[in-house]
Amino acid sequence: MVIETATDNPTRTVANLRSYFNKKGGQLMVSGSLDFMFERKGIFRIKNAELNLDELELELIDFGMEDMEDDGEGHLIISVPFTEFGAMQKALEERKLEIINAELQRLPTNSIELTEEQEAEVNLLLDVIEDDDDVTNVWTNIK
Repeated sequence: MVIETATDNPTRTVANLRSYFNKKGGQLMVSGSLDFMFERKGIFRIKNAELNLDELELELIDFGMEDMEDDGEGHLIISVPFTEFGAMQKALEERKLEIINAELQRLPTNSIELTEEQEAEVNLLLDVIEDDDDVTNVWTNIK
């Protein structure tokens, strides 16, 4: 599990997170120690307004696009490496494509399955963590 926070008091935030893990039998690791388990990706959702997808795909590959798929709801989902986020955003804006959503995500490199009991325990912990005002994002590698 990787947790991102935004806080004006890091000491309080770390203490809160440590207490959540301790109460649920977990352990808070050193910052960055689980980064290897996730890939940082830029994910863009754009409006698919009768675009020539083959032509667009060829153009956007030059700006770091790794994958493009239709979500079935009239949007295209484009993924890029974290380092190409700015270049892709600029390329999309220059082409006057409507960006519905753009965000950085951490995608697990390897997912795990839990038993129902384990999943229930983890979900309780996730609920407590996500309710913390300083927590902005939580990523897991659970299927």
